Amino acid sequence: MNDTDDMAPRASGSDAPLTVLAVDDEKPALDELAFLLRAQDAVGEIRTAGEATTALRILRDGNIDAVFLDINMPGLDGLELAGILSNFASPPPVVFVTAHDDRAVDAFDLGAVDYLLKPLREERLAESVRRIVEGRRRRQEPAAPGAVSDEVIPVELGGVTTLVHRSSVEWVEADGDYARLHTADRSHLVRIPISALEARWADAGFLRVHRSYLVSLPLVTGIRTVGNGLVVCLRPHGDLPPVELPVSRRHTRILKDRLVRAPKQSWTAR
Repeated sequence: MNDTDDMAPRASGSDAPLTVLAVDDEKPALDELAFLLRAQDAVGEIRTAGEATTALRILRDGNIDAVFLDINMPGLDGLELAGILSNFASPPPVVFVTAHDDRAVDAFDLGAVDYLLKPLREERLAESVRRIVEGRRRRQEPAAPGAVSDEVIPVELGGVTTLVHRSSVEWVEADGDYARLHTADRSHLVRIPISALEARWADAGFLRVHRSYLVSLPLVTGIRTVGNGLVVCLRPHGDLPPVELPVSRRHTRILKDRLVRAPKQSWTAR
């Protein structure tokens, strides 16, 4: 299948229309994807390819803002193509569009922005386009000194992939080789040990306070003595009482250093 163009004037900046590449070896599915993309206000030029070789040629020509990619294709499949793209100096964001719900973890390991199941729903496609636009806007905005980009954790449950943003996680609970991510309204079980999250999220303000708990320090509202130990209190939601988590003795000093001593020193120095 030859690649095609659906041209639109190209502007510059974060609000410019997206130039999108759609890749699928089945022509009816490719035509439907292009039709649905064309209906998105944020999408300008749409290019299409029926296999990975043509897609790579288009991508090497440059000026592709996002790729919507099938997984099962002859020759290089979608995951293999995405792996090649990850080695580009500035790889475009990738959204997988597939009939298979069992490859989402592999897709997100490659840094996919989203994972859409066929038959496509217009509202889910619109959400993917919104994420791409927001991602481009963040990349083009000057980063604040010391800013840490948000991270997305894919969570699989019953064939549904939920994308949990690290910024929405308030505390983490160890559960064997798994970790339970607690947000304001629910929890998510992920197959990641809490020690890995402790190391990976330290620069984002998370601190280990117990062998079983990791907390987001900006959400801590206080420290309270209970018996011979301490508990750390997290911000309450509505009429709900604040969450209180135990602090182990080995973690007490660093917690107090971060929450009490460092702020006191900064005020004394003024």
